[in-house]
Amino acid sequence: MAATARTLTRLTPRASPLTAALKPTPRNARLPLPRHTFQSSSRRTYASAPPSKSNTGLYVSIFALLAAGGAGYFYLNNGGITELKKGSSGETRGVFTPTKNDYQEVYNLIAKLLEEKDDYDDGSYGPVLLRLAWHCSGTYDAATGTGGSNGATMRFAPEGDHGANAGLKAARDFLEPVKQQFPWITYSDLWTLAGVAAIQEMQGPTIPWRPGRTDRDVSFCTPDGRLPDGSKEQSHLRAIFGRMGFDDREIVALSGAHALGRCHTDRSGFDGPWSFSPTVVSNDYFRLLLGEKWVYRKWNGPKQFQDVGSKSLMMLPTDMALVKDPVFKKHVERYAADDQVFFKEFRDVIMKLFELGVPFTSGEGERMELKSTTFHNMKITPKREEDQEKQEEGKEEGDCA
Repeated sequence: MAATARTLTRLTPRASPLTAALKPTPRNARLPLPRHTFQSSSRRTYASAPPSKSNTGLYVSIFALLAAGGAGYFYLNNGGITELKKGSSGETRGVFTPTKNDYQEVYNLIAKLLEEKDDYDDGSYGPVLLRLAWHCSGTYDAATGTGGSNGATMRFAPEGDHGANAGLKAARDFLEPVKQQFPWITYSDLWTLAGVAAIQEMQGPTIPWRPGRTDRDVSFCTPDGRLPDGSKEQSHLRAIFGRMGFDDREIVALSGAHALGRCHTDRSGFDGPWSFSPTVVSNDYFRLLLGEKWVYRKWNGPKQFQDVGSKSLMMLPTDMALVKDPVFKKHVERYAADDQVFFKEFRDVIMKLFELGVPFTSGEGERMELKSTTFHNMKITPKREEDQEKQEEGKEEGDCA
């Protein structure tokens, strides 16, 4: 029985969700058995030895083969999910299927760590967690169906070393204790869930989210160049985001994430924050784009803009493209005028971004809203949402006329 248990242990992965595609087993492949099982069945015995003793190894081998085959059947017919939820005395209670409460516990730990670890940049890991979720999702190519948040391939050097991902090791390392405490969650789900937690804990809107991403191996790493280059302008933005399936309005809404965090010379080459409150989700990015006067910064670095007033803020060429382009600019003006409008559309486009390239087996109705641990989480009121939709319908009718 001990040999059987060890055999089953070898067949059943310790890390919970499957982290690589299952390889087909050839028909003539042999199931692995403990070395001493084979030794026992082939050990020489005296001719006068009792028959029962000489057949013991054979019976054990047959039983182990049958048990191993059953485990393999269970493994394949449960999607490779073999994580067993253990009781207090170590007994198992069946396959662990995470519930909303389980994901809420993961969320709560991320939020707790965000509060405790306040030694990063402007006092929060929130912006870099959002950047991690953004960059692992923004590699999606709608034409080929490759990239996206499914896979967590930034774990591997080819993708993790891309210039656009410089500095994101800090975010991945931040989340490693969470993965250790909840080994059943995939890195792909963990990274996007962390992005949701970061937004909500930084006083942003509630983001609907659903699990279902799997981790993939290094062969699924995406090529460099799929993420935006801050030194470019509007044609580049439309090419990059259009490849993912976003329109002009969604491009501007996603750009609102630049209210958070800052640039670093040792990563992107650029320097400075976009707003005065880089750890709070707001529409300040759009208000500053329109309300401040921006000039080229005189320094020994790449081309970027600086506000005339405080000389402490910066904008990238891709940011200034949003006010140079008339189609982009009308959305900048809408978001600057009403933070509720921005929050609603930012919520929707972030949800879409985090789901790119994911072959969900659950429907959209399975999305869940996880509770923020702060009291400042912005809620989108149905009344304001309805008013905004009517306002947009009126504008569209006017444009058509």
